[in-house]
Amino acid sequence: MTKELLGEVIGTALLILLGNGVVAGVVLDKSKSKDAGWIVITIGWGLAVAMAAFVSGILGPAHLNPAVSIAMAYAGNLPWASVLPYIGAQFVGAFIGSLLVYLMYKDHYDATEDTGAVLATFSTGPAIRNTVTNTISEAIGTFVLVLALLALGNYDMPVGLGTLTVGALIVSLGVSLGGPTGYALNPARDLGPRIMHAILPLKHKGDSDWGYALVPVLGPIIGGLLAAIFYGMVF
Repeated sequence: MTKELLGEVIGTALLILLGNGVVAGVVLDKSKSKDAGWIVITIGWGLAVAMAAFVSGILGPAHLNPAVSIAMAYAGNLPWASVLPYIGAQFVGAFIGSLLVYLMYKDHYDATEDTGAVLATFSTGPAIRNTVTNTISEAIGTFVLVLALLALGNYDMPVGLGTLTVGALIVSLGVSLGGPTGYALNPARDLGPRIMHAILPLKHKGDSDWGYALVPVLGPIIGGLLAAIFYGMVF
């Protein structure tokens, strides 16, 4: 399992570097891609997932997401004993990826006084804050993610096409369902960088918004499990 865990570390680090990297480019001051917009962010995240999965997939299943690992264990595609090690590896990768984004954009972090923009390069936040509906939004998005991942496993695709399809799925989720909460869909993707936001010596740190932190953790886990249950009942 060592290779699989290493794959989760490397893949999640790449996921965060490229995913939060595109957010940093769009929202931080004096970046050449400043104000490029939501479409650029959704495309960047889709490609981030695809590239991370291509690299990680050489070593293991490339879950890169605790909600996916838990759902796959329920579906019988991963031993339950592997779930906690996978999640630990995913968080390590998220820490590394966040550190790399910080190093990449250090001068731009120093130049950006908007603490909300700084936090956005680490973790998600709601457009309208409502704990219940925000959690439902994250659950629905992750339900679609996991349901699609389980369904894609039934298709005999040329090597690499399935991975590109998952990237397209992430773009679709971002464009269609990302507006309310920023579509975390992944506890490690949100909580790992949020912890790094609290730790790193950011010049304009602001608050890490711990009051919201459980939403992008619980919502995806609930949605992923419901998708695995639904898939097992229907398909």
